[in-house]
Parts: sequence; C-alpha cells; structure tokens
Amino acid sequence: MDKVTVLREKTIVKTSIIGMIANVFLSGFKAVIGLMTNSIAIVLDAVNNISDAGSSLITIIGTKLAGREPDKKHPFGYGRIEYLSAMIISVIVLYAGITSFVESGKQIIHPETPDYNAVSLIIVAVAVVVKILLGIYVKGVGVKVNSDSLINSGEDAKLDAIISASTLVAAGIFLIFHISLEAWLGAIISAVIIKSGIEMLRDTISKILGERNDRELAKAIRDTVMSFPDVQGAYDLVLNNYGPDTWNGSIHIEVPDTYSADNLDQLIREITMKVISAHHVILTAIGVYSVNTKDDEVIQAKRRAEEIVFSHEFVRQMHGFYLLKEQKSMRFDIVISFDAKDRRAVYNEVVADVKKSFPGYELQVAMDTDFTEE
Repeated sequence: MDKVTVLREKTIVKTSIIGMIANVFLSGFKAVIGLMTNSIAIVLDAVNNISDAGSSLITIIGTKLAGREPDKKHPFGYGRIEYLSAMIISVIVLYAGITSFVESGKQIIHPETPDYNAVSLIIVAVAVVVKILLGIYVKGVGVKVNSDSLINSGEDAKLDAIISASTLVAAGIFLIFHISLEAWLGAIISAVIIKSGIEMLRDTISKILGERNDRELAKAIRDTVMSFPDVQGAYDLVLNNYGPDTWNGSIHIEVPDTYSADNLDQLIREITMKVISAHHVILTAIGVYSVNTKDDEVIQAKRRAEEIVFSHEFVRQMHGFYLLKEQKSMRFDIVISFDAKDRRAVYNEVVADVKKSFPGYELQVAMDTDFTEE
C-alpha cells in the first residue's frame, strides 16, 4: 500500500478505537443509572452504546480487510469490503431502532414509574455532550478520509445524543408535572433511528450496486486529458469504483489523423501517468478517434452532420466523427440524455435525418451514455 492509503487506514482505526472506548464507558454508566432509576429509556440508551462500540469494531475489521493487497482471485483489491462494513453498521442502527421502538411500546402499554435523582441526570447530561462531540469528531474524520463506515457511525452518535437528550426532557417533565412521557419520547426517537438506518442502508447498497461517475472527478479527469495540445476531444469516460478512493477507468480521445503510431503511443503513456499523478485514477484503456484534418470537404460534412444531430432536443454530445469518401462510409457516436422519454426513438430520428442529407452513405452511429449525467 502507498503512504496515503496507510495513513488513511491508521486514521480510521484510531478514530474507531476512540469511539469504541468512549461508547463502552458511556454504556456502563448509563446501564447503572438506568437500573437505579428504573428508566427503560436510559437502559435502552446503554444498550445502544454497546451496539455503537460494536460498530466501531466492525469498522476496524472492515478497514483492515479492505487494505489487503490484490491477489489472483481479487486483482482489483478488497476495497469494497468497506462498503460491506458500512452496510452492517446500517443494519445495526436499524435493529437498534426497531428494538427501542418495541421496548417503548411495551412501556406505553405497561408503564413503570421512574425514580430520577440529580446525580443520574447530571451524568446523562454529560453523556449527551460527549456523544455530540464524538459524533462531530467521527463524522468529520469520516468525511476527510472518505469512509462511509465512520460517517455512518458519526451520524449514529448524533442520534444517540438526541436519545439521551430526550430522556432528560422526559425526566424534567416528570419531575415538574409528574407525568411520565419517556416511553412516548422513546417511541418517537426510535422512529427517527429507524428512518436513519433505512437511509444509511439504502445509500450503502446503492454504492455496492454501482453509482454513476463522480461528476467532479470525471470533469477533473477530462480537463487533465484535454490539457494535452493534440487532444481535440475526450469522451466516453467510464469510472469503476473498487472502494473509497480506488478507481480505474477508460476514456476515448480525439487526435488528428496525421498522428504516427509511435507519437500516439507516447501521448497515451503521458496521459495515463498524468491522470494517475493528479487524480489517483488508473486509465486501463484509452481508445482513439481519428479526426479528419486533410480534406476540407470532409470537414464541411462534419459540420453539416453536427448541425443535424444537435437540432434534436435530447442530444448531449456528438464525437468520433470520421468519413471515408471513396467507401461512402460515415461513423460517429452520439450521447442522448436520459431525460428523453424514448432514447431509442431519438436515436432513430437522428440517423434518419442524417441519411436524408447524405444519401448513399453507409452510417455507423453508436448511441453512447454520459455516466455523469444528473
């Protein structure tokens, strides 16, 4: 592993250990207080803290496994294990919410009178502050190192702070008005936790399934490729994610048809190295579109074809144009927006219109996808 990856792993493990230790201590204090005061809300909060400690342990294990070197069976590495650990944490959050909701329901049906005291409430108040600070810290580190597991753990810690704060509110209402509402508050907070767990799980599963290209990263890579003077266009960028900050992909470039094989080889090598250096993305393949530069008639034909293609509402791009006059052959690619009700119908209309303007020509038109389209 490179130094950046090693530093990232150490940061995640260190943060997770801090979270695990903090949650174990908080759980112990809350369990004692909950049993002393006969408060189901505080006892459930203590159990939730233990689950948070387990989440931190899962994050550590997941990060260590994800850092394994690529092998014959998994040549792209084990980075996606981090998504699996984030999914497990989401399930734990969801389970904790459902369990809390069930227990709160039992308390609503068969209420028990709590017995609060000043010391217990002070400790719970301190726990609220600790959880808020822990949540901010863990999520902040998670965002910095791009770790979904830490981000989910940080969000969970903030929800725990809300739970603990609700017990203080319930205690205050009971002490002032002698009305016990902690079971009802527990049910409401449990519903919030369940919602959060579902959202975390949905987002993580979406990443495992494979999401569209990161829009900012894709733009930055295209800009880097286009910075080479002889590259006249950069298209069809496809990025594959194999874990946080682990990407490889492919792209097509347009270069003049005067380029020799050795010059083209050198250009591709330079582009590959610059993209790795600037964006930590490995371009495993760089395809080439040859651009006509020697024949004014061909250049004019390209302009006419572009006018026809872009006259259609949902066409976003046209590239890879090449025309052979003797063979009466024309080829190009078009990108049609997903906003179109029927992309295939738009494609057919474009091809038909171009054929009308270039009778007798054999058309090779490919329908491409813009993987960064919003």
